[in-house]
Amino acid sequence: MVRQGRKKGAFYVPLFTLLALALAGCGDPRVSALVPQGSNARESLSLIQISAYIMFGVMGVVIFLLAVVLIRFRAKPGDRTIPKQVEGSNLLEFIWTAIPVLIITVLSILTVRLTFSMAQDHSDDPNALKLQVIAHQYWWEFRYPDLGIVTAQDLYIPVGKKISVELWSTDVIHSFWVPALTGKMDANPGALLDGKRQNANRFSFDAETVGVFLGKCAELCGPSHALMEFKVVVLPEDEFNRWVEAMKKPAPKPETTKAAAGEQTFQKNCMACHALEATDPANRPGPNLANIGNRLTIAGVLPAGDDAERAASLRRWIEAPNDVKPQNDVPGTVVMPPFKDKLSPEALDQLVDFLMLQKVDVAPPKAAAR
Repeated sequence: MVRQGRKKGAFYVPLFTLLALALAGCGDPRVSALVPQGSNARESLSLIQISAYIMFGVMGVVIFLLAVVLIRFRAKPGDRTIPKQVEGSNLLEFIWTAIPVLIITVLSILTVRLTFSMAQDHSDDPNALKLQVIAHQYWWEFRYPDLGIVTAQDLYIPVGKKISVELWSTDVIHSFWVPALTGKMDANPGALLDGKRQNANRFSFDAETVGVFLGKCAELCGPSHALMEFKVVVLPEDEFNRWVEAMKKPAPKPETTKAAAGEQTFQKNCMACHALEATDPANRPGPNLANIGNRLTIAGVLPAGDDAERAASLRRWIEAPNDVKPQNDVPGTVVMPPFKDKLSPEALDQLVDFLMLQKVDVAPPKAAAR
């Protein structure tokens, strides 16, 4: 029996070691807190590193003392003497109680300091970019109040500039998280009272590298929680300014008969929930579709590497959104209806053709490679 157990151990230990090494290379730097691309993320990483150093230090001391005890005080052949019986040591008990208390105190001070640093409100800073982030089941809305534009799913910010965020939710509790740029922050349901958003969280972050970074919802919020993703597009400031000006322009008009037919389909079936212009002041229940023809993903999860793939993903989403992102079947909740049986294949093609025209001339950079 012992020999059989050893054989299993000899098989499983190398297997799990190889699996651990293989999984260590599966990380994506765009969504890793270990590859910081902003000041908040760098400070978070420093706290992780300090915790790891302390942990490995304690492990090293414990393993060393254990080895000393096993070697020095092991039973000698033929030695039948009874070792000295020790009931306790007040000094040792004080030491191994004081050391953990000291470690926890140090980590608590560092954690609280970092938490308050990340939660600083820069809404009165004239040099900060003001941003309102609104979480919905299961998508993200981004408003730039000083710039007069609204968009969804792709968050554009300038590199090296402080971003002052006001964050809330329209339904349940969500959590805004961009691991490469900043830590998690809850989005709480909040009503507007006397012109001020109740329960809104305020914090700030920045990006030090141009690129595309992945953001996620970090709070279980329903059946499509894992699919509630978004992208943060970091541009040089001059390109960001060009993007802002491009987003303020009227929505592109169709130039072909097919696209014109798609526009009519959109007006009849989609306009009550979606706006095409980023400057549209109306509060629509669905995502703003400005620049939908240049989105990095469709619905946050469907691939959009090029125009052909983006168009295919758009059609798939319009036909059967619940197959892609299961939604809540709750009375009063606004959900994207399936159009597979409501529109003919020709009408779907026309609608996709029209939506693909909705793009600005500022292309997002390639994803950060580091």
